[in-house]
Amino acid sequence: MRLRPNTEGNIGAEVKSVAIAKLQRDTRSVRPPSFQMASRVWLQIGLLGFGGPVGQIALMHRALVEQRRWVSEADFQHALSFCVLLPGPEAQQLATYLGWQLHGVRGGIVAGTLFWIPGALLLWSLSWLYVSHRTQPDIAAVFGGLKAAVVAIVFAALVRMGRKTLTDPKGWLIASLAFIGMGLGVWFPVVIFTAGSLGIWLGPQPPPEPATTRSHAIRFESRKTFRTILIWLAVWWIPLLLLGGVLGWTHVGFQLGLFFSQAAMVTFGGAYAVLPYVAEHAQAAGWATRSELLDGLALGETTPGPLVLVLQWIGFMAGWKNSAPLPPLAGATVGAVVTSWATFAPSFLWIFAWAPFVERLRASPVLARFLRGVSAAVIGLIATLAVKLLGPVWFPTGNLAAPNYGAIGLTLLSFAALSWRRWPVALVILGCGAVGWLTERMVLL
Repeated sequence: MRLRPNTEGNIGAEVKSVAIAKLQRDTRSVRPPSFQMASRVWLQIGLLGFGGPVGQIALMHRALVEQRRWVSEADFQHALSFCVLLPGPEAQQLATYLGWQLHGVRGGIVAGTLFWIPGALLLWSLSWLYVSHRTQPDIAAVFGGLKAAVVAIVFAALVRMGRKTLTDPKGWLIASLAFIGMGLGVWFPVVIFTAGSLGIWLGPQPPPEPATTRSHAIRFESRKTFRTILIWLAVWWIPLLLLGGVLGWTHVGFQLGLFFSQAAMVTFGGAYAVLPYVAEHAQAAGWATRSELLDGLALGETTPGPLVLVLQWIGFMAGWKNSAPLPPLAGATVGAVVTSWATFAPSFLWIFAWAPFVERLRASPVLARFLRGVSAAVIGLIATLAVKLLGPVWFPTGNLAAPNYGAIGLTLLSFAALSWRRWPVALVILGCGAVGWLTERMVLL
């Protein structure tokens, strides 16, 4: 008797072979760079990292995955899912993580530091200009143009990353639930861990993901991890304790370091999640008024680097108002530096202590499904951020019947330039700033 060939089995084997071949091609396509070349790119990302965490993550994805192929898509998404689970600025932690994958600890330090130093220096300069010249119509007009570009960058990143991450109805469901949950005010860690649990429950078992970026020994060793924790705790706290010993434990500099070190432990969800908590304390302590906090947020949205740099603005204002025994600018600089240090130093501790352990668990099917659910939730969280940014730019008075048509048109043109024409982010930023300035000049004429 003639047997009927197992057509379905052959097709399934063929599909599996094609998938394995594609994964092998992706693995071979990754080209690790030299340390010097990577350092230049990290500096470039730090200088052009506009648009908050969404714009910065999209910039890293374009530079490292799409253009240079130093990091595979699987590695990038895995790193992003891990960093979202950590307290603190996820974009800066993602840069630190990817730098660590490429060149070890020194790569992580360089990537994580260059990611925020340019923005911190620029924000310090703008803070000084602000306290010295608070009423500048031209500067306000430039910022108005930059805000439209920021909204466009966020939405372009949302579309691009959504296409890669939401590949099935289950991913869309998790992203939608995350969007609704954040809109209803559900605590951020609850949203993330619920999404991961749904990923385990709903998601198919993805194939184990090999580490494709680099092959240096990645092992979780308890003794080495404990030593790493002690080293980075010392790096974090010794400068703050020395400052308290020199200027006094009640000085605003040490108080800023103490408060923002505590905030760094609970800042799940990025800048927008921590701002209400920080703003309440800053107003109660007399560090900044509500109006000054809003001005600082606008500056933070229009400078490169993590949006959480707005906390540095609060430190600057607190040091400016409570500078004694230092001069106002020196006190403000101390406040800005201490706040930035307490905000970003803990990120190196989280990455260097726990990243090797997560890499070891990477082949776990349960963890893979969990992180897949988290990746889908990230898209929903990005959408929440995009909506929050859109409202004040398009409807600055809060009245839906009185939109800012100029900002709407500039946002749509910027979105088209980024998504369809693939213009560089820096060009769009500069163009929108120039349009804002020219508009103000025409009004004055």
